Amino acid sequence: MEGDGKSDTLIESLPKAELHVHLEGTLEPESMLAFAERNRISIPYDDVDDIRRAYEFEDLSSFLDVYYAGMSVLATEQDFYDLTWSYLTRAAMENIVHVEPFFDPQAHLSRGVPFGVVLAGILLALEDAEADFGITYRLIMCFLRDQPADEALHVLETARLYGHRISGVGLDSAEAGFPPGPFASVFAQAASLGLHRVAHAGEEGPASYITDALDLLGAERIDHGVRCLEDPVLVDRLVREQVPLTVCPLSNVKLRVFDSLAEHPLRRMLEAGLLVTVNSDDPAYFGGYLCENYRAMHASGGLTREDVITLAKNSFRASFLPDEEKLAHIQHVEEVAAAQR
Repeated sequence: MEGDGKSDTLIESLPKAELHVHLEGTLEPESMLAFAERNRISIPYDDVDDIRRAYEFEDLSSFLDVYYAGMSVLATEQDFYDLTWSYLTRAAMENIVHVEPFFDPQAHLSRGVPFGVVLAGILLALEDAEADFGITYRLIMCFLRDQPADEALHVLETARLYGHRISGVGLDSAEAGFPPGPFASVFAQAASLGLHRVAHAGEEGPASYITDALDLLGAERIDHGVRCLEDPVLVDRLVREQVPLTVCPLSNVKLRVFDSLAEHPLRRMLEAGLLVTVNSDDPAYFGGYLCENYRAMHASGGLTREDVITLAKNSFRASFLPDEEKLAHIQHVEEVAAAQR
């Protein structure tokens, strides 16, 4: 969806951070086919068009079926490097200067891919992108909420071997029927290790899952969180505490959380004083990377020019960067915005 040229230029030129992107969700159909051939792995698709036809989802669960089938082609350190590097190359083109991407080790461990293989490929690409493009990063390891918490604890113990290379933990996968509570002890252990904590909540699950993520997991940031508007008391708390919400508009429409972008509550969330950010989630599957999410919301009437600037600033406010780096990025946003007037 296109916006007007001036707004498109502003969206593209503003420095931005992306805080909610699953690296496995950046696997484009062309790469899926290439990795499958390289690794001699059979997938249930014949060509790119065949893969894209599978990208019609009824809900989050139907998406996850395709998502996990797709990631079955990821087997080697080179695969994870290529996957991550491809995303970061695109990020650099979109003027994304800081990323806090997710990865799902359990989905790979269950296929016999060692933790170290996954992490090595991802980290090398992140380090190369920092050297080549100046993109800084904080890597977040997610636990699958539809798997036992004991399994998550085992993964956390493995991650301890890599020290500061992992900056935080998250909670993702199928939300409906899988509340945050069972992972309280895992997140407490992560906190004791000095790791940041985030959690998917309030996408398909109810607003109460957001409250539970805050109170039971000690989540510092909520991924999605769009259903918070169903609970005015929760909204007041989120505004008062300025808890960041990493909203993903194209994802929400693709997974039928909302019927259209025109119905998406992003603008209302901003007007309520919530600390919201825009992100791409699983862009290879949902039809757009970060700038496309901005452009689509602007074109639908869901964002004004000032909203776009606020969201770019919020992306740094909500990050896990040190305060002085946040302020420097926010100042840069203001300078670029002023030059675009």
